[in-house]
Amino acid sequence: MNRTDEGKRGAASKRRSRRLVGGLRVRLVVTFVVVALISAVTSTALAYRDARTAVLQRAQNAAVNDFRERVGAVAADFDVPPDQQSLSRFAAKVSEGIGGKIVVARYQDLTAVSDSLAETEGRITVELRSAVMTGDDAKFQRVQWHGDPYLVVGTPVTYADGDHRTSDLEVFAITDLRAERDDTAALLDSVRTGIVPVVLLAAVLALLAAGTVLRPVRKLGRATRELAAGDLGSRVAVTGHDELADLAATFNETADALQVSDAELREQEAKARRFVADVSHELRTPLAAMTMVATVLEEDADQLPPDAARAARTVGAETARLSRLVEDLMEISRFDAKAVRLNAAETDLADTVRASLALRGWTDRVQTHLHEGVRAVVDRRRIDVIVANLVGNALRHGAPPVTVTLKTALDADGEWVTLEVADHGPGLPPGARERVFDRFYKADAARTRGAADDSGQGSGLGTAIALENARLHGGTIDVADVADGPQRGAVFTLRLPLRRTGEGTE
Repeated sequence: MNRTDEGKRGAASKRRSRRLVGGLRVRLVVTFVVVALISAVTSTALAYRDARTAVLQRAQNAAVNDFRERVGAVAADFDVPPDQQSLSRFAAKVSEGIGGKIVVARYQDLTAVSDSLAETEGRITVELRSAVMTGDDAKFQRVQWHGDPYLVVGTPVTYADGDHRTSDLEVFAITDLRAERDDTAALLDSVRTGIVPVVLLAAVLALLAAGTVLRPVRKLGRATRELAAGDLGSRVAVTGHDELADLAATFNETADALQVSDAELREQEAKARRFVADVSHELRTPLAAMTMVATVLEEDADQLPPDAARAARTVGAETARLSRLVEDLMEISRFDAKAVRLNAAETDLADTVRASLALRGWTDRVQTHLHEGVRAVVDRRRIDVIVANLVGNALRHGAPPVTVTLKTALDADGEWVTLEVADHGPGLPPGARERVFDRFYKADAARTRGAADDSGQGSGLGTAIALENARLHGGTIDVADVADGPQRGAVFTLRLPLRRTGEGTE
C-alpha cells in the first residue's frame, strides 16, 4: 500500500470520527433530547407550582373558614372579661370543633392553649399578632417551624352589637401542613419519574427523524465523494418533492454538465497529444537530413569565409537543439499516453551518476559526494536522464561550484535514496519555485534561459521530463533556495524509494 492509499484511509477515518463526534445525526438527537428535557422540566415545574398552590389554597381556605365559624359559635356564649379557667375552656372548645388543632386564646395578660404541652412561641409570629390586634377580621400566615410547614390563623373576637367593637380577645389556630407538603412532593416525584420515558421517547423519535432526513444526505455525500474520486457517472436517486430532492436533482445536473465537460476536455487533450506526437514524428525525417547537412557544413566551416563559417556553425547548433526538442516532445508524449515502462534492474547509483557526468564531459566541472555501495532497482537510462537534466541546468544557469551529493535516509515511510544537485548562482527568482517543473516554463533572465530551461539546450522540458521519470520510480523532485554565507544558489533534490532485487517497483 502506498502513501496515497494510506492518506485516503486516514482522511476517511478522520471523517468518520468527525461524524461520530459532531455529526448531524448526533446534533439532531441532542437537540431533540434537549428540547424534550426542557419541555418536560418546564411542564413539571408549572404542574408542581399549580398543584402546590391549589393544595395549599384549599387547605388554607378550609382552615380559615372552619376556624372563623367555630370561633364565632363558641364566642357567642363566652363572657368577657374571662378568668384563666374560662379562657382555657374556650380554647379547648374551639379546638374540638376544628379537628383537634392547637388553639391559643389571649386576653390581655391571660393566655390559654388547648394543648398544654404544645410549643407555640416559634409558630405564632409577632407580625401575625400585630395584624390580628389591629385588624377586625381573620388573618393567616404560613410559617416553617423545625423544618415543617404550618398554617397559623388568627382572628379577634368582636361584640355582636353591630358596631364590631373588639373585646380584646384574640384566638389563634395552628394547622399542620405536612400532609399537604407530602402530597405535593409525591406529585413532583411522579412527574419527575415521567421525564425519563419522555426523554427516551424523544431520543427514539430523533433517531427515526435523523434516519429519514440523513439517508438522502448520506447518499448525496457518497455520490459526491465518488465524483471527487473521478467517477463522473455517479448519480443520486431523486425521490419526493422537498428541498433534499431539489438538492439531489441539482447535483445530478451538475454531474451531467461536469461529465460532458470532462469528455470534451479529454477529447481535446487526446487530440493535442496526438498532434504533438504526430508533428514530432514527422519532423524526425527532415531533421535527420538537416542534421547531416549541418554536420557536413560544420566539418568544412574552416574552409569557408568567416560569415559563412559562423552561419554554418549556428545552423548546426540550432539543428541539434531542434533535434533535442523533438526528442523531448516525443518523450513527453509517451508519458502522456501512459506508454512509458521501466526497464528496471539492480544498479549501483554512484557508478551511474559518475558515468552520466563522464559521458557529457562534466567530471571536471562538478564536485561529487557519492556514498559508495548504494544499489537499488532502477531504470539506469532514466536515472541518467534525470542526472543530465539537473546537472546541466545547474551548470548553465547557476554558478560554480556545482555539487552532486548521493546519500540514503531512513524515515517512517521506509528507506530512501536522495540525490542533491546544488549550485551557487543567483537562485530562483520569486514565483519560479512553484512553476519550475511546468512544461515550457521560462523564468526571467536571472538564470539566463530560465530555471526550467534545462533539457540540454533550453527546450523548457527538462525538469518536466526529470520529474516524470522520478514519479515513474515512485519518487519525486523538490527544489529550494540555498544560502551558503554570502553566496546563494538553487538545489534540486531527487528522492527515490530504495528498492532492491525482489522488492519490485510500483
